[in-house]
Amino acid sequence: MSSWVLDRSGPPKLHLKTQSLKPLTLLPQASTAALGTHSLYLLCFSTTSSSSSSPNPEMIASVRHLLPIPNLNPTPSHHRRPSAIVICSSRVEASTRKAEPLPVFSTVRSFAPATVANLGPGFDFLGCAVSGIGDHVTVVVDPSVKPGRVAITAVHGAPKLTLDPMNNCAGIAAIAVLRALGVRSVGVSLTLEKGLPLGSGLGSSAASAAAAASAVNALFGDLLSGNDLVLAGLESEAKVSGRHADNIAPSILGGFVLVRSCDPLELIRLPFPAGRELLFVLVSPEFEAPTKKMRAVLPEEIAFKDHIWNSRHAAAVVAALAAGDVAALGAAMSADRIVEPRRSPLIPGMVAVKEAAVAAGAFGCTISGAGPTAVAVTDDQAKGQAIGEAMAEAFLKVGGLRSKVSVQRLDHEGARVVSSIPH
Repeated sequence: MSSWVLDRSGPPKLHLKTQSLKPLTLLPQASTAALGTHSLYLLCFSTTSSSSSSPNPEMIASVRHLLPIPNLNPTPSHHRRPSAIVICSSRVEASTRKAEPLPVFSTVRSFAPATVANLGPGFDFLGCAVSGIGDHVTVVVDPSVKPGRVAITAVHGAPKLTLDPMNNCAGIAAIAVLRALGVRSVGVSLTLEKGLPLGSGLGSSAASAAAAASAVNALFGDLLSGNDLVLAGLESEAKVSGRHADNIAPSILGGFVLVRSCDPLELIRLPFPAGRELLFVLVSPEFEAPTKKMRAVLPEEIAFKDHIWNSRHAAAVVAALAAGDVAALGAAMSADRIVEPRRSPLIPGMVAVKEAAVAAGAFGCTISGAGPTAVAVTDDQAKGQAIGEAMAEAFLKVGGLRSKVSVQRLDHEGARVVSSIPH
């Protein structure tokens, strides 16, 4: 058998192992994506009498396009670069079998931040992570748990949540990560510490799933990529509120994320310029708005003019982020004509809260995710506190709801390990 080896353990180098090969076909993108984070990738060729001494440059360009290589980042390592791509003569057949990883740590504790989904007109495809608040998950190698299984020993801060891992967001994500890693001989137990209220519109379920996925992945050496962890979290989200990634993606990856597609998963990071102040004023009333209930009120069909309007302003959100223009961001976030008008009546006082935020100097205000949390944006800490107080007063006077005010910055890191104990 003849093969070319593209070595990416250092600067990319191409080594001829035996005779030259003529390309027959490339694996389609979906097949290469399915190979995950293996260190060796198999692409197949037919041996011919042709004696070209170098592989087809278009083929090599295609390989690089299909397998983007992010930089290594060991803490946290949501992205892993393959060490080599092997191109060999064989049938077009991709094997996803890999050696079972062993635990690197006996205990890992991870944190995942809260998220603001939709950002107004970006329903189900725009979201960001916010600092300071979120969930923690501690995962332990546990001999008392059956190999390849997950047990939940405790949930703190949310007594309503079940300890059944098949019906708990953290448990579902942890199981999905074990399966993706191919762990079959070790069982783990986890403890969930809820820092976010349930049904708050701050990505509570996603934060639990993201923290669990991060911790289990780290326990076995950070072998999965960020997208792999998002896919694991999507299994959890599908159980709770539907298959949408606008919470789980930013909670794992940090920053602003545009979800181009869920099937197949395609995510676009949206950088916000360094040095620009951006503050989120989060006002969470004592009122639970279950995501499934809030999605049920949305229309199955919308007017063409509303589609055009929302598309314009969703694009304006992206443009504002690229420019670091907080005022433009706030204006675009406030412009939703499809989702917010249906959900606002279900949140007592929401219309008045939005008006109070703008009157107090906010650049804009909308519902965070499915609600009931209201989110406003500003570029000044002191002003942010005053805006929050005005919003809380409106919730109380008009909606009859007490609320909690929090002024937070963008979380750039996403889910990360906060402590660990070697195995």
